[in-house]
Amino acid sequence: MDSPISIRFASTLEDFHSSLWRYHIPVPDDIAVMFIDGDNRRVLVWVEHSERLHLALMKQSDYWFILINKPLVASLEIKEGQSVRVRMEKDNSLYGHEMPAEFEELLKQEVEANEYFQRLTKGKQRALIYLVAKVKNPHSRINKALAICSHLTETSGVLDFKQLNEKIKYFNNLGKF
Repeated sequence: MDSPISIRFASTLEDFHSSLWRYHIPVPDDIAVMFIDGDNRRVLVWVEHSERLHLALMKQSDYWFILINKPLVASLEIKEGQSVRVRMEKDNSLYGHEMPAEFEELLKQEVEANEYFQRLTKGKQRALIYLVAKVKNPHSRINKALAICSHLTETSGVLDFKQLNEKIKYFNNLGKF
């Protein structure tokens, strides 16, 4: 198996000053095009000393960029306009995000929920994976995965995040006295 292409480059932290998108890092065109495969623009990124990030290359009118969130900016102690070191690789994972073991195992066991999950768009799949992955406690990850599988089965795969949040609260409260 070929080892992934890993590119290192310097860029700056920029801010769109928008309520929708804020912090981003411009990516030179010649580097961005190396990682675009049709509609797949998913990349693995390390900014300074961060952990691996699953991100997507996005296009602004005249340049490519990656979005990064405010907590990451704060943890890296970087400011707008500051130079940053970036390492980028193609994300060849199935979902564009690392699948938590608890969720993966549950989807293997819950055939109907898995069928509905596989029919979702890649973006919705990633959103559900992220909901489970962002939780540190294994018991809480299992509860979220159970809630997601239950929701998908009950709604025949129609994802409603408001209903899903209620289902997650229900599963989180099971066993509490």
